Amino acid sequence: MALRADWLPALTAFESAARHQNFAHAAEELHLTASAVSHHVRKLESRLGVALFQRHARGVSLTAEGRQLADAAGTALADVDGVLRSLRGAREAHDRVRITTLHSLTYTWLLPRLAAFTSANPGIRLNVDTEIALTRFDEGGPDLGIRHGPGHWPGLTSHFLMDEALFPVVSPAYARQACIETAADIARHPLIADHARQGWHDWFRGAHVHGAKVEERYTFSDTTDAMKAAAAGLGIALARSRIAVPYLESGELVRLPGPALPARWGYYVVYPAHRRLRPAAQGFVDWLLESVRA
Repeated sequence: MALRADWLPALTAFESAARHQNFAHAAEELHLTASAVSHHVRKLESRLGVALFQRHARGVSLTAEGRQLADAAGTALADVDGVLRSLRGAREAHDRVRITTLHSLTYTWLLPRLAAFTSANPGIRLNVDTEIALTRFDEGGPDLGIRHGPGHWPGLTSHFLMDEALFPVVSPAYARQACIETAADIARHPLIADHARQGWHDWFRGAHVHGAKVEERYTFSDTTDAMKAAAAGLGIALARSRIAVPYLESGELVRLPGPALPARWGYYVVYPAHRRLRPAAQGFVDWLLESVRA
């Protein structure tokens, strides 16, 4: 007997009822009424010419024939569901871009720009990972990353994104009471640092302040926290130009006297050299590079 399409609703209702041994529970799972489930089962029994359930006061139980059909229907529907999930997942993966980057850059530079990307690419989904550990680009891992460094990493293709500069910032209230007029004055205040490889000693050297005792009172693993600490009035932070922009624009921080020291490292878009980017990921890379040029 060929399985016709109009058998599928009845088989689906029967499989659920057989699994729950209860028409009401099957109806809840399928968003039907219990009478609709019962109707489907009776229609199936009528077509097959056998009883699939024994009906009694406490509910229903499968007959031998019902058990045989339930086993086959359960396996077949599970197989179909598995294939559907796989196909749906493959499509979602095709349109999903997984990015690993720094929390500070995400918070202050990337997030304000993402609305423009999603507006131009509504079908692309983004996963952004800001774990502090350096992510490996294994199979199933991120498609691409934005890294801060010298621009050369083994096994990775890298595209220069942008550079940055370092300069001191502080909260407006702190600046008013401290009366800082020169770069040398800064050394007499609590300094806020992050874990970057270029810091206060480099900046004072670039500002030609020699012999000053540099006291880094607070050190944070993430530059965002250093900016927030300065905004809270804890001291003077060495800002990174790309990270400081929203704080300066909002007035949470102000720049102090002294030079903007060019950073030795910049930001790069990276991805595995051995793997061709999927179209969605390549589109995101192109957008990143174009957004900086613009």
